[in-house]
Amino acid sequence: MQKKNRILTIDVMRGLTLFLMLFVNDLYAPGVPSWLTHRAVDFDGMGLADWVFPGFLFMVGLAVPYAIKSRLKKGDSTSRLLIHIIIRTISLLVIGVLMLNVSRVNPELTGMHKYLWAILVYISIFLIWNQYEKLKRNYVILLKGLGFVGLLILITVFRAGTPEEITWLQTSWWGILGLIGWGYLVTSLTYLAIKDNLIVTGIVWLFFVLLNVLSQLGMLSFPGFIDSAFGVILSGSTPSIVLAGLFFSLILRKYSTENLLKFVTIAVVLGGLVLASGFIFRNWFIISKIKGTPSWAMICNGISILLFITLYTVIDIFGKKKWAVIFKPAGQNSLTTYLAPNILYYIIWMFGFTILFYKQSEHAIIVVLGSIVWAFFMIGFAALLSKIGIRLKL
Repeated sequence: MQKKNRILTIDVMRGLTLFLMLFVNDLYAPGVPSWLTHRAVDFDGMGLADWVFPGFLFMVGLAVPYAIKSRLKKGDSTSRLLIHIIIRTISLLVIGVLMLNVSRVNPELTGMHKYLWAILVYISIFLIWNQYEKLKRNYVILLKGLGFVGLLILITVFRAGTPEEITWLQTSWWGILGLIGWGYLVTSLTYLAIKDNLIVTGIVWLFFVLLNVLSQLGMLSFPGFIDSAFGVILSGSTPSIVLAGLFFSLILRKYSTENLLKFVTIAVVLGGLVLASGFIFRNWFIISKIKGTPSWAMICNGISILLFITLYTVIDIFGKKKWAVIFKPAGQNSLTTYLAPNILYYIIWMFGFTILFYKQSEHAIIVVLGSIVWAFFMIGFAALLSKIGIRLKL
């Protein structure tokens, strides 16, 4: 057994969840095994696709202490960190809302094909948030400026609805990145305020679990504006999952460097208890991702903890890591890995390319294998983009 200062499992598991996210997002097709897909809103149960997103949320929370400690070591003050957290949150919310509204574009009212609008939005996003490491400052300002102007124009011309009832951008449920943004905000502010205090972090986590319970019971009521703006936080579900990652991260940071056997034992017990609590909650709440029930959230947290400790034992304790190398770049470039495939999707759909031919197959095995190949290709594509200097960073 060996102990490493660098915890490779963090990058690998984050990359693995992204790989699975790309896989299940590409998998929408009749005949695919139901245990791979999302369950319906009122179905009491979950498939692989219902764990993937909360698995990534868990990893967002787990990474928060490492990210904040890193910035503090570089000399950032608390006020500067706070500004960074707010800007990063706003960026995630903006990108999330834009992604959410692609399907709502009315081409006639907007004045361009909906897929062209989407492609230009993604290009603008990459121009604004790309990490320019080798370009001179003037070129960086120029490229970011083009992105901002482009995004502003695209937002301005956006129209949805009908000629009789024209609508503009809607926040709705904020989109995947928006949910990540709200969860990241709560968790980062929590850690910034209480640092490595495990007990208080646990109390904050349980507070949001309680919010989730009360919200599902219909016992919480807020004015319309507050609910529409901060409903993700007030419902408790998303923040509770990210805070679970933060809580486990503090255990990881404290015990993995002191006593590996103790850490593994604590992690297995905690994962088992959290998983069991989810099934206890099932007595009152169905397991539903779409509804964001506490039973679903806690079961997903338990799975995430147990999966992490399994990977940690294999990769960081026993050093069996060659197999996991393929997922590491995706974990280190998560935003690029998640967004880049969408540009390809919209180009394929806009021009009618037959690259996604496997989706038309009547055989589930071909559909599934096609989506697996696509997911591997996409994490490779993101790694290639990183090598040529295209790497998003908020």
